[in-house]
Amino acid sequence: MNGAESVIRTLAGCGVTTCFANAGTTEIYLVAALDAVPEMRPVLCLFEGVATGAADGYGRMTGRPAAALLHLGPGLANGLANLHNARRARTPLVGVIGDHATYHKRFDAPLESDIEALAGPVSGWVRRCARTADAGADAADAVAAAMIPPGQIATLILPADISWTDDAQSAASQSAASPPGARPPAPVPDQVIDQVAAAIRSGEPGTILLGGYGLRRPALEAASRLASGTGTIRLLAETFSARHERGAGIPLVERLAYRGQAAAAQLKGTRHLILAGARAPVSFFAYPGQPSSLMPPGCEPHLLAGPGDDIAGVLTALADLLTPDATPSPAQPARPGLPEGDLTGKAAAAVIGALMPEGAIVCDEANTSGQSLPDTTAGAPPHDWLSLTGGAIGQGLPLATGAAIACPDRPVLALEADGSAMYTISALWTHAREQLNITTIIFANRAYAILAMELAQASTAAAGQAAQNLLDLSRPTLNFTALAEGMGVPASRALTSGGLAAQLRRALAEPGPHLIEAVIPPFS
Repeated sequence: MNGAESVIRTLAGCGVTTCFANAGTTEIYLVAALDAVPEMRPVLCLFEGVATGAADGYGRMTGRPAAALLHLGPGLANGLANLHNARRARTPLVGVIGDHATYHKRFDAPLESDIEALAGPVSGWVRRCARTADAGADAADAVAAAMIPPGQIATLILPADISWTDDAQSAASQSAASPPGARPPAPVPDQVIDQVAAAIRSGEPGTILLGGYGLRRPALEAASRLASGTGTIRLLAETFSARHERGAGIPLVERLAYRGQAAAAQLKGTRHLILAGARAPVSFFAYPGQPSSLMPPGCEPHLLAGPGDDIAGVLTALADLLTPDATPSPAQPARPGLPEGDLTGKAAAAVIGALMPEGAIVCDEANTSGQSLPDTTAGAPPHDWLSLTGGAIGQGLPLATGAAIACPDRPVLALEADGSAMYTISALWTHAREQLNITTIIFANRAYAILAMELAQASTAAAGQAAQNLLDLSRPTLNFTALAEGMGVPASRALTSGGLAAQLRRALAEPGPHLIEAVIPPFS
């Protein structure tokens, strides 16, 4: 077999059975090899940022990597924003980047670039395949690297002549290409548990900041036992989580606020900040006269568990040690009433909380329009919440793509700001082509509202026309129903709360993709 088939066979044999692709000439032998490996599902994406974002959503929901097949350095560059988000989410992901033939690179053809330099900042592992005979083993090593807890991006660069040469071994015949098993998370040393236990026993106010696998149900229940049993410990979740299990029956954890001043107010008075899968909190941006660190004065940080550690295990050990008789405090079932009248961001959030189906996967890129969503959905049936982990917008629609393919038996809600949606709007075409069960709600406030908020904070003077022009998404007004229908997704527009409720009910009752354009005022 040739190198391309060896790579595809090895990936499938290692459990990587979905490939989100936007391929070009240098990858054409990989494309041809797909017919010989029916175990691999190819999914066409019309933009590389959709392919990488979809691979992120797939990895978050399965815990296994998907492949993102990209064309040379420019194709990789087009996908970098969502690879940045995937890196921040610590998602297992295998990037396969086709390159020029080895002997062709010295001629500096128009698409020649430094792929390693582009891949390095977002990858935990990068390798260029040097021999066709090694292609299968290199692919297996990429999968093994991607699965190192808690997960990372592994990038395999495959020159075209390595792909087309018939010198590859069958993956099954290479010991190096045997399917890697998932490594268990690292146990936390007893010394660390004792140090954190001493801080909690002090009786001084403490906060456990949960992130990564700390926001899955086993860890949440253990942390809830600590909070309810001590009375001095409170829980907070990192602002943008890769995957947060929440809803009725699961302990409710408040999310750390996006705005630095609001986050500092949440942490005020904390004497011990215990990090369980989360980083020490910092402001998203620097502001004149404001601190970058959000830890209050006199607060002592304690690293209980890093992202690759056994977060649930160490929280359970702490709870067994300090609060053995305590029980978790689950969120109680609760739904907001369906609002009537004008459609605002708050009203839209209430509609979503009232109608959210059980087992939903929510891909949240609502941004300023979604500020009420955490409250209105707290008591909804159990669901998973996937957030904008790296802050690079254009993630929501691709993320929903991957999540829907990973979990075809679960409904997916893509809650999407209008400005962010336009970055990767072509994901809707893949929703239609694959007939994915995704309901997209576009929060159409016709503005980059977050930038208006930042501009107001940065300047004491009112914004002039030149500044306002860079924040305004009207002139012309984006028509999301027409955009969706043009890509094969049934669409409707909601102008009232009742209209949104009726359209969302209908969309959730029908299989396949739907889009609802919810027209709302900014900051509503």
